Amino acid sequence: MAHVLVRVKVESYRLWRPVFDEGDAARKAAGAIGESQVFRSGDDPWEVIVLLEWDELENARQFFGFPERSDRFLEAIKQAGVTDEPTVFFLSQV
Repeated sequence: MAHVLVRVKVESYRLWRPVFDEGDAARKAAGAIGESQVFRSGDDPWEVIVLLEWDELENARQFFGFPERSDRFLEAIKQAGVTDEPTVFFLSQV
């Protein structure tokens, strides 16, 4: 099983969340499965952590634009009010 863990800093959770939710269909079309798990840091309310389950790591890498960021991904994070470069971890369940 493949997972993606994303850490982002946002200007406003209220601005970020609708943009994230709008991307659900695109994530599922690219291989995301199950429901996204979204967390806010207990120490920093501007930090959001998202855990996504994916069919294959390579599909997740392509969706997020790794190794190079895609224009779609960069536009989405700009629109969502992301203040820092997101940290993205690609994980294989053991």
